[in-house]
Amino acid sequence: MAKKKPWSGKRGRAPKGARPRRKVLVLCEDTKSSALYFRAFPIDSERFEVAIVGTGMNTDRLVEEAIERVARSKEHGIQYSDVWCVLDRDSFPEQNYNRAFQLATAKGIKIAWANEAFELWYILHFDYLCTGLSRNQYKHKLQERGLDYDKADEGIYGKLRDHQPTALRNAQRLEAHWRQSGRGLPERENPSTSVHQLVDVLNDLAALPPAH
Repeated sequence: MAKKKPWSGKRGRAPKGARPRRKVLVLCEDTKSSALYFRAFPIDSERFEVAIVGTGMNTDRLVEEAIERVARSKEHGIQYSDVWCVLDRDSFPEQNYNRAFQLATAKGIKIAWANEAFELWYILHFDYLCTGLSRNQYKHKLQERGLDYDKADEGIYGKLRDHQPTALRNAQRLEAHWRQSGRGLPERENPSTSVHQLVDVLNDLAALPPAH
């Protein structure tokens, strides 16, 4: 059986002008790594409009920025169907991290977190990981797998694309691990991530591959 491609969509292509494009907003706390990665998804621009914004903000300030952008957009008649914030755990104060999740929940904003850093998502393309690592160890582990990682690499999505099904399985397995632990706050556990949930959304918005 042929392996399902990461960009495989679940819906057929709609005629142009049939309905307004679905709009999705993704705010990333960094301006390079995660922002460059998500911008490379092959979105079907005829049917969907996805804005990926690298902000240079973090934790609760990032969520506040999302709330402000949504409010300004509504004033101009723009309605987002999905709003996401992408953030790391890092060593930010617990109170700021807690407030980020509280604000997001109150305003219907979804969070794609990575604990300790976004690069955990890249590691899961190669290995299942349930032992805590510091962000300083991530680059070395990626190099062991033959990935010469650079935060400013605009081609990182393409380098990892064929491994994406493995990453999705590993992330779901890690999610199940923390759910079964009964601790109740997986976003505070190292390692943990919900980035795969945003990846699933963007894959559903992907342009269909060209017919052969």
